[in-house]
Parts: sequence; C-alpha cells; structure tokens
Amino acid sequence: MNEEVPAPSKPSTFLRTLGEFLRLALIAAAIAIPIRYFVAQPFIVRGASMEPNFYDLDYLVIDELSYYFREPERGEVVVFHYPLNPSEYFIKRVIGLPGETVEVRASGVTIINGDHPDGFELDESYLPKGLKERLDGTFTLGPGEFVVLGDNRPFSSDSRTWGTLDRKYITGRVVFRAWPPAEFGFILNP
Repeated sequence: MNEEVPAPSKPSTFLRTLGEFLRLALIAAAIAIPIRYFVAQPFIVRGASMEPNFYDLDYLVIDELSYYFREPERGEVVVFHYPLNPSEYFIKRVIGLPGETVEVRASGVTIINGDHPDGFELDESYLPKGLKERLDGTFTLGPGEFVVLGDNRPFSSDSRTWGTLDRKYITGRVVFRAWPPAEFGFILNP
C-alpha cells in the first residue's frame, strides 16, 4: 500500500514577500538611523541672515561627524543650537576662534588678533562688496568660544547681538546643498 505523504506547506507568496520587505526595511533602518543621528543631518534655512550665500528654504546637509575629530575652522558655515533658546537652530559662519580677539567694525572690516602680533584683516570674499555692519563689537575668546556671524550682516542675529558661541552648541558644518536644484552640490568653505 502506497500512502501519499502531504508535502510540507509553503508559506504563501504574500507572506514570503512581506517577510522579505520587513527584512529589507530592518537592514535599511540599521544603516540609515546611525547615519542620520551621528553622521549627517538635514537642515532647512529659515530667514535671510546668510544671503547671498544661503537663502530661505535652501535644503542643506550637515556633517556632524567631522567635529568629533577636529575643531571648527574659520570660514566654515555651521549649524548650532541658539544659546538663548537651545531648541532653535541657527546657521552662521565661523569668524573668530578660541584664544583670539576679534574686532568687528561698522565699516565692514573684521580684525583678528591671535597668532599675528599686529592682527590681520579678515578676507571675507564671500560677502557682498560694500557691505556695512549694522552692529560692531570686540570679542576676546576663551577656550571653546567662537564668534559666528551671518553673511547678511545688517539682518543677522549673531555674536554681535547675543555674544560668543560655546563649542557645546555646535551641531555640525554645512557640506551639501540639496535644494534648490540650480544650487545642488557640495559647499566649499573658503
């Protein structure tokens, strides 16, 4: 007598597909989540403080990893927690570094005193010609302190308004512009 043994039941095509989708989603999440929280972060510019280099609603990508290995450098555009309300993010350019004295003059000239005994005038070729400062000020920076200014100086709330920026507030540096399409690409710092 020959008995037929039923073949083991195979999961339906739908269940196999669902299982593969879930597995792929978990792998993607395992890759994307650490990158999003420890390496790069999206940022949308709000306001006109960085014009003409960054405009309202520009979509940027912030490198959060570099500053684990090195300090911010002069000229880099950084995103940071606003010191007077850390739930807000600001975008500005690093002008003064720890240990320096920075003099921002209403004439539009910025003088840096640090390693140079007589100081030097900062070359800010990224600013529009003939730009005049709305506010001026002199800052003597301690360890871990930076002077950050907007590129649109007459319309920027920055170190001239609320003081120096402590290193602990800096999130990362701008490395890529994803929007608008005409400006798509890497951001080169001076």
